Amino acid sequence: MTFRNDERSGIAILADDLTSAGDGAAPFRRAGHDARILLSTPAAVPQHAAGVTAVDLGSRVLDEEAATRRTWRAARLFADSELLLKTVDSTLRGHVAVEVRAAWAGSRRRAAIIAPAFPAEGRVTVEGVQYVRGVPVHESDFARDPVHPVRCSDLATVFPEAVLAGPGRAAELPKLIGNGDLIVYSAAGDDDLDRLVAAVPRLDDVLWVGSPGLAAALARRCARAAGSAASVPAPARRPLIVVGSANPATRRQLAALRARADVQGITVSGDPATAVETLRGLTAPVLALQTPDERRAPQTAQALARSLAAVVQALTEEHTVDALIVTGGETAATVLQTLGATGIGLLDEPEPGVARGTLLGQLPLPVLIKAGGFGDDAMLLRLCHLIRHPLDPGEHV
Repeated sequence: MTFRNDERSGIAILADDLTSAGDGAAPFRRAGHDARILLSTPAAVPQHAAGVTAVDLGSRVLDEEAATRRTWRAARLFADSELLLKTVDSTLRGHVAVEVRAAWAGSRRRAAIIAPAFPAEGRVTVEGVQYVRGVPVHESDFARDPVHPVRCSDLATVFPEAVLAGPGRAAELPKLIGNGDLIVYSAAGDDDLDRLVAAVPRLDDVLWVGSPGLAAALARRCARAAGSAASVPAPARRPLIVVGSANPATRRQLAALRARADVQGITVSGDPATAVETLRGLTAPVLALQTPDERRAPQTAQALARSLAAVVQALTEEHTVDALIVTGGETAATVLQTLGATGIGLLDEPEPGVARGTLLGQLPLPVLIKAGGFGDDAMLLRLCHLIRHPLDPGEHV
């Protein structure tokens, strides 16, 4: 890849929640780069920044003003990165407009390219409009998100100053970048995203904005012949599946998992101590911990996430469980911070939107994190099998 000078180093990814940081960094790990996720913005660029550093800004749960400040500061900190990617949710949840503008200002990049398509999960951009499996996102389940309901699918409305482009205008991208434009790029497949990345001569001229689809395209262009080998974790003796997302896709996945005789679990809605005592008495080889199914107001959701975290902390510290699968970005961040983790050393991306690694910090547990809206109904079954049998490609618990 081509950069402006030899002084830049490292690839930086700025994400608004933990799962977004994970599925933004994971394609680069697969492409041969060392990669880690940090659970908060560091005071200075890490010394190991020659690899990939993904930062969970935690900005999705903030108000717009606080999200803007935090994003700008992180973008300024990592402004000298070889490649700077601001992730956005592929369904446009969160403070998309203000965070993109703040990141662009902080990055000091000549232009910004917004390409939120994630074709592997059926999220595509057609003439600037974002769709989920053929439905405009503002008409999908994501319009009923309790924290960030999606009200607009049209990126030209979200970014009225933007220039619309797509595969048919890829040859014009160098000129648009030279003009210092904010560019919204439509893509219906991974080949469209590859065409976008290939059309940009200098990757460090641009603030890149997108979801795992764009991250994967950038990783393919920046692929290394080899990276440091990461050790596959030992098979989990007793994993714990932690579900804080109320997304219907995750709840269907959980129902498929809970239907198995070798999985037992409970719903946490009150006192964590009671939940811990109940889980200690279960005998199944796989434990599951979930919040109630219904969607919740932000304050209630945060309280439930703290209750989940307290349960997980008790079970891991006493070694009742020895590995974690966590779904829901805000839940994952709360749980891992409660465990004293500072981040995740990434191993790989076993499925689109899933990051596998080891916790950095006091408890070096194997962990899998997944965004709530990703995957078919059997995804948790496959992830549970993977964490129990890391070298076996089978698909059953």
